[in-house]
Amino acid sequence: MALYTLPELPYDYAALAPVISPEIIELHHDKHHAAYVKGANTAVEQLAEARDTDSWGCTNGLEKNLAFNLSGHVLHSIYWQNMTAPHEGGGEPLAQDGLGDLADAITESFGTFEGFKTQLTKAAGTTQGSGWGVMAYEPLSGRLIVEQIYDHQGNVGQGSVPVLVFDAWEHAFYLQYKNQKVDFIEAMWQVVNWQDVARRYAAAKERGDAMLLPQH
Repeated sequence: MALYTLPELPYDYAALAPVISPEIIELHHDKHHAAYVKGANTAVEQLAEARDTDSWGCTNGLEKNLAFNLSGHVLHSIYWQNMTAPHEGGGEPLAQDGLGDLADAITESFGTFEGFKTQLTKAAGTTQGSGWGVMAYEPLSGRLIVEQIYDHQGNVGQGSVPVLVFDAWEHAFYLQYKNQKVDFIEAMWQVVNWQDVARRYAAAKERGDAMLLPQH
């Protein structure tokens, strides 16, 4: 039985237009994300077979495949929820919208919202090859940080929890934006679902606090 399944989109293919075209959303979700789900399940099955047969010659490759595909599945699952229609999202988190905790955390961690926005935009826009720009909750400091992820799983702090992710792989934008990745990242700010980001921040903070509590 498969451990991982492709989540349904929380909107239809056209919901994020004109920022992201329906064709991109359909291909990205139904083909690319689905491939990561299949790859993660395959890696789990192959590792189970290695245990059953005590055959460990391909351990390094199998573990890398699991990390790559499972991380791709996790990040894409967050990505779809992080976005909403342009007329419903974008802007910046404000206290009057019930987003005061998130807004305060961004200001405390980055100085200003504009400073944070610039850092995440640069992180996503300057990924070499394939990767992501991510705002994550880092539990040791209790602050938000920006991470630049290569492929799906590299160059991240252990224990950090992604709360806002920008996909900078070419399949996320090339059909519409061609080679102008920076234009796509700039446009992404119009569809950020700050309500979802705030829920993820609150959950990550609660989990992180519990993770670091001394055991009695």
